[in-house]
Amino acid sequence: MTLDTHKRTLLKLAAAATAVGAAGLAGCGRKEDAAPTGAPPASAPGAAAAPATAGEPLKAAWIYVGPVGSAGWSYAHDQGRKAVDAAFGDKVKTTFVESVPEGADTERVLRDLIGQGNQIIFGTSFGFMEAMVKVAKEHPEVKFEHATGYKTGENLNVYDSRFYQDTYLAGVIAGHMTKTGTLGYVGSVPIPEVLRNINAFTLGAQSVQPDIKTRVVWTNNWFDPPKETEAAESLMTSGADVLLQNTDSPAVIQAVAKGGKLAFGWDSDMSEFGSAAHLGSAIADWSHYYKKAIQSVLDGTWKGGQTTRWGVPEGQNDLIKLSDKIPAEVRAKVEDIKNQMKARTFDVFTGPVTDTEGKERLAAGTRADDDWMGKIDFYVKGVEGKVPAAK
Repeated sequence: MTLDTHKRTLLKLAAAATAVGAAGLAGCGRKEDAAPTGAPPASAPGAAAAPATAGEPLKAAWIYVGPVGSAGWSYAHDQGRKAVDAAFGDKVKTTFVESVPEGADTERVLRDLIGQGNQIIFGTSFGFMEAMVKVAKEHPEVKFEHATGYKTGENLNVYDSRFYQDTYLAGVIAGHMTKTGTLGYVGSVPIPEVLRNINAFTLGAQSVQPDIKTRVVWTNNWFDPPKETEAAESLMTSGADVLLQNTDSPAVIQAVAKGGKLAFGWDSDMSEFGSAAHLGSAIADWSHYYKKAIQSVLDGTWKGGQTTRWGVPEGQNDLIKLSDKIPAEVRAKVEDIKNQMKARTFDVFTGPVTDTEGKERLAAGTRADDDWMGKIDFYVKGVEGKVPAAK
């Protein structure tokens, strides 16, 4: 698979790099106490994980690219971690580190967590991939799980969510609710996953109004509330009256609420942030996968080299908290499409799919596979402008 999906470049928090390391772990939302006496230095490439003693809980760690906060990407993953705590009790001891910059700092945090005896580590940003690949090779005794990447190893798995499914459902609603015929999308970085979501949103809306248009403003970052706000304001000024985002904060829906337009929450339930603007939230419930992965470690069935992508059928993706402003017949239509997704009788990307230049990208009647979706580098017909180069 080519470079696909996430994630999560946090340039805004790069200054936090010096704070993330062995010292940073003690104050970054960790659930457990300081590292045990005698733990190897965080920078030691060959530092071995502290051996688990019979009867001790499984030690599992999560690293997040942004702050946990009360909404968004990292918040959603941390809700999954908390679900592990609730499900397994004293059998598992979890910890997390938030706002971890990608690159060398990722490696230092991973090694420090290993030195503290963590036996499985979940990295929840696409940009953590190379660090996880490197450290996983150095520590075959530790299990690694990487969200949204594409590289696996003997002790490294990949897991992902099919956001394009609930994004399509949001598009169906947007197609019914727009008064201008122009939708807005705040994009983060132009990688296949984000392009997939933009296209799915547009296709969903075009199933209602074939001539609908989508305008995109890119922030070139995953978490940058000021830029997200500016992007939303720009889209509304240009005529977009229903917005969706692929960024990590509630800034977009808050700006839309102030502007008197409509929007969807992203990653987690943003109904409380969106006020009257909120039409629904496209979410990922990571708890299902996290509980499965932890259970497999506990019962000795975990194995590396696996790629897992779940969506609406598995309960990992959904469009929730639909507004009463949406007509009952539209809500029923969305529920019907969702049921077709659950039954695997409906696929978002089923040909013909045509790009903005009129080129057929998927033949009529053909259902896209993961390889095709992982190579999306185009806008579908109806999305304005050209795809910028990823920075």
